[in-house]
Parts: sequence; C-alpha cells; structure tokens
Amino acid sequence: MNFISTRGGEKVSAARAIVKGLADDGGLFVPEKFPCVTEAEMAEMIEASYPERAAKVLKKYLAEYDEKELLCACEKAYAKFEGDPAPLVRLDDGVYMLELWHGPTCAFKDMALTLLPYLLRKGCDICGVKEQILVLVATSGDTGKAALEGFKDAEGTKVMVFYPSDGVSKMQKLQMGTQEGENVNVVAVKGNFDDCQTAVKEIFSSEKCASALLEKGTVLSSANSINFGRLAPQIAYYFSAYLDLVSSEQIAMGEEIDFTVPTGNFGNILAAYYAKRMGLPIRRLHCASNKNNVLTQFFETGVYDARREFYKTTSPSMDILVSSNLERLIFEISGRNAKLTAKRMEELKKDGKYDISADELAKLCEVFDGGCANDDECVEAMYDVFVDVGYTMDTHTGCAMKVAQDWFEKHKKDETKMVIVSTANPYKFPQDVLYAVTGNDVKDSFKGIKRLHAATAMAVPKCLKELRDKPVRFNKTADRKKLFEEVLDFVK
Repeated sequence: MNFISTRGGEKVSAARAIVKGLADDGGLFVPEKFPCVTEAEMAEMIEASYPERAAKVLKKYLAEYDEKELLCACEKAYAKFEGDPAPLVRLDDGVYMLELWHGPTCAFKDMALTLLPYLLRKGCDICGVKEQILVLVATSGDTGKAALEGFKDAEGTKVMVFYPSDGVSKMQKLQMGTQEGENVNVVAVKGNFDDCQTAVKEIFSSEKCASALLEKGTVLSSANSINFGRLAPQIAYYFSAYLDLVSSEQIAMGEEIDFTVPTGNFGNILAAYYAKRMGLPIRRLHCASNKNNVLTQFFETGVYDARREFYKTTSPSMDILVSSNLERLIFEISGRNAKLTAKRMEELKKDGKYDISADELAKLCEVFDGGCANDDECVEAMYDVFVDVGYTMDTHTGCAMKVAQDWFEKHKKDETKMVIVSTANPYKFPQDVLYAVTGNDVKDSFKGIKRLHAATAMAVPKCLKELRDKPVRFNKTADRKKLFEEVLDFVK
C-alpha cells in the first residue's frame, strides 16, 4: 500500500512514510485507500491475543513488513505491559472503560510507542537508510515520556523531547527529567505545547535544518502522531475493544457502538475514525475536550479558530489549540482535496483559523460530535463515578466521562453501547485525582500518591513510586526560537 500527503504530490511506501514522519510539503501521510477488515476476519480474531489482533490490523497497512516479524514485534512490545494491554472494564449497563495505561509509562501513548522503534528501524532497513535517526518529539506530557522509554538505547537512534516548561504535571515532568538512556535528551520550552509543536514542524520542513543534520550523518523522524507509524498501532485497540464486547456477549457481531475519546492533538480519536473506515461497526465518535474547547466549537460551527485564550488545566495533555491530526480528517471530508487542505492549513498558519463548508460539516456530524468539560465539571464527573461504582479515573478520562454523561442526558433512550477511552493511570495526576475523589488538597505529588492509595486501594505503579529516588538528569529550559541549536548540540 502506498501513502500520499494530505497536501498533494508525494506518494511513498508505508516504510518510507514511517521513516520520514512528515511529507516534504508539510502534509501528513495518509493511506492511498483504506483497507477492509471483514466481519469474517473479525470473527477469526475474537480468540486471538492482543498482539495477534494488533499484528493483523497493522499488516493491512504495512505491506512491506514481514507478517511473522510484525507479530513477533507486537508480542515483544506488549510483553512490557502488566497483563492485558487494553482491558475493557464494565462500569454500568451499556457503559465501558477501555483502559490504555497498563504500559511502562502509564499512559495510552505506550500502546504505539513500545512498537514504533521496531517499525522505524525496520522501515530504515527496507528503505536503505544508513544514517543515524533523530526522533524529534513535541509533547504535552505523555508522548514525551513514552517516546523516551520506547527508544532509550535503541541502536542507530537518538530521541529528543521538547515540552512546555509550565504545561505538564509535576509527575510528567519528573518522569521525563529522570529518564535513563544514553541516546536521550529532554528540553523544556518557554511557552505552551503549540509553541513546541510549531517549532518542531518548522525544523522538519526546513531544508537548511535537514542539510545541517545530514552533514552530521543524521536524518529526522517523528514519534508524534503526525507519524503514521505512531497512529497505526492505535487503530488496533478499537478493534480489540469491539471484539472483547462480542466475546463477552455484550453485543452481537455487527452491532454498532460509540466511543468517547479525550482529545488534544486528535490522533487518538482519528485512529477510531480509521477503524470505522476499515469496517469496524462504530456509530458515533464523541470528541471530549477540556476548557481549551477549540474542537468542540469546530464540530458545532465548522470554524476552526485557534485565536483564543490558552488555558492551563488539570488535564494538561489536552491543553492544545492546534490539533495537528485534524488535518487528516479535513482531507477526508473534503473529498481528499489536497489543494484545498493545503490552503486551509496555510490559513491556519497565517490567520489562526479556517472554515469548512456546510456540506462538509454535515458530513462530519454524521459521525462526530464534540463536548467539553472545565476543571470543576471534570471533578464532579470523577467524583460521581467513584462514589457510584468505586472506579477511579484520571483527569483526562474525567473530561470524557463528563461529555459521555452529557450525551446520555440529552439522549435518554439511546441504548447504543458506549466505550469511554481511558488514557492515563490516575497516579500520573495524584493531587488532582485525590482532590476529585476526597476533596483533600496536597501540594506534594508523592504525598498525593500515598493518600490516593489510602482512599482507593488502587495499586500504585512501580515506575511511579521509584521516581522519588531517581536523580534528575534533564532540567534545561530554552527559547522556542533556539530549539534547533539545541538539536545540533545534541547530535554533535
């Protein structure tokens, strides 16, 4: 299967798309066509393990990758998880939680970033790339740590992460600052996540930067969800959740379900849309945002307007105003009009906004709707579920829960099964989760962990408990305009 740019012109293999990360014209790579997973194929996967399901879905896109090697890589990647990599937990009649945080860094990004090093290394071998790969990452909190952990000490690869200096939780900052590995680097950036992401995209699209790196025997790739190799493994867990519902006789094969997804950069929910395009019986996708509700207003009005106040919230991984992966969806609803997509992305860059037509919005709303929750609403939703069924969730999942509750309130007779995507372990945000479930407020993260454990009896992940005693290796802060200088200093 070939991949094309959302902005036109370029056509490459899957391996080349993963190695490059971003198209030469600044566009994102998308499959030339969506492969199909038939109902018969899904039935065959019901008894399969999660790695087997993931390999089957991925192989639909990755034609050049050996099937047995791909399965072996999936088995190796998901062996790093505690138990089932993507368990489905029943909360209430017709409501389920898809837990994606049982990996090595306690966030859903592990679902892809434990596998991406294999996809990237194998892609380099297929494409004959001999240079050192520099994986450049902008993070709003979770992607950075997952990429650092996934690529640490990987042969022929370096990974460098930029995060907003005051835009991640204390636990996320500590996770990145104490990262082990000889091939890793972390730099805080003065600004927000959009500043980090814009700077990284500028480096990727600069011929001057590419030439300077090539002189040092280095080429760039990305671990952000702009890279299809990051996005593809996320498609698999939507199929797996559906198959778990079928195998547990919660639904019949072919019955449609809904997903509610906490959303920042739009990669997670886009993966669900791709699953639907592949044949997974998804009725609706509910896009959940926090107070930075640019996506909510987009689904209501058809206008994407990033010219608004930026809010720091208790769900920092969603504190984003420019959702990069939305470009892939815009490309699809425009009838795959690359010229129009490029025009809209240029408008966003220059004017901070763009709009879509009424017909396109109507097409979009056949599948998507948006909702949002401020911090107080998130707390209330987390508290209600904890009191009602004893389930503890993180703040991002709390936003999704609020959006799901709002949907149920408006559609009281809707009997379609709802799966809420849970994206992080509650202990990654211990103070905020503790406040939500008990009303107690503590300033120290580790005191928060201790008291949250006392209140919930939920097991504390070993990787988070150990952070207290780990030395901080990375504490540098840089101006967003000088990030390439940091890159050159790292690869020298």
